[in-house]
Amino acid sequence: MGYSVQLYTVRNAMDEDLPGTIRRLAEIGFTHVEPYNFVARADELATALAENGVTAPTGHAPLLSSDQDQVFAVAKRLGIGTVIDPYLPAEHWQDADTIRGTAARLNAAAKKGAEYGIRVGYHNHYWELSSKIEGTTALEFFAGLLDPEVVLEVDTYWAAVGGEDPAALLERLGRRVVAIHIKDGPVSTDVKAQLPAGQGAIDVRSVVAAAKNLEVGIVEFDDYAGDIFDGLAASLRYLKAGADVGSR
Repeated sequence: MGYSVQLYTVRNAMDEDLPGTIRRLAEIGFTHVEPYNFVARADELATALAENGVTAPTGHAPLLSSDQDQVFAVAKRLGIGTVIDPYLPAEHWQDADTIRGTAARLNAAAKKGAEYGIRVGYHNHYWELSSKIEGTTALEFFAGLLDPEVVLEVDTYWAAVGGEDPAALLERLGRRVVAIHIKDGPVSTDVKAQLPAGQGAIDVRSVVAAAKNLEVGIVEFDDYAGDIFDGLAASLRYLKAGADVGSR
């Protein structure tokens, strides 16, 4: 299992200097990144990844509102093996019929992705957990409707904000979870208050250990009050120290 960084975290730096941002992430020690909006910046990303020996095992794209053939073609070019729909607003998670419709559309996207050799997944925010459908969280209800090949990327911080114990949620979701977003802070919607891993209220190491089928752990800050590269470096140091402890 490797560690990645969601490039939304460094969006401001990327807007100024995409190649330099990827180089700096590689210097910090990240060997993987998770691009977003990668169709629009495919050429620049492809060059920067290759030049820095960085890979993109996962990427975010709004599959349910995009040209899926274009998304999958670009993902294949960039080496992205799993394309994850990153966001559906809260109104999509309040009733069973709407969720069934979303699941059907994602299942269809997964069939198209398979034609390109690409897997499809979904990434949550807090409202998929705070909403309850037929006695369970909307996310878990949704997971029960997905075809076996569709995966989940659980944002563990937003799961906590939504009222769930993220480690327990990961255990319940089981093998469908192949990626997680790792972030820390006070467990609130104040994104500026987010902190490097190990410095907030999330038991990050227990969360990582609970994801038994984890392929990649993705460090993310929605926002950060300090220097974002320092925050990322601190998170990676903490995560690697935990991996060293666990291997002894």
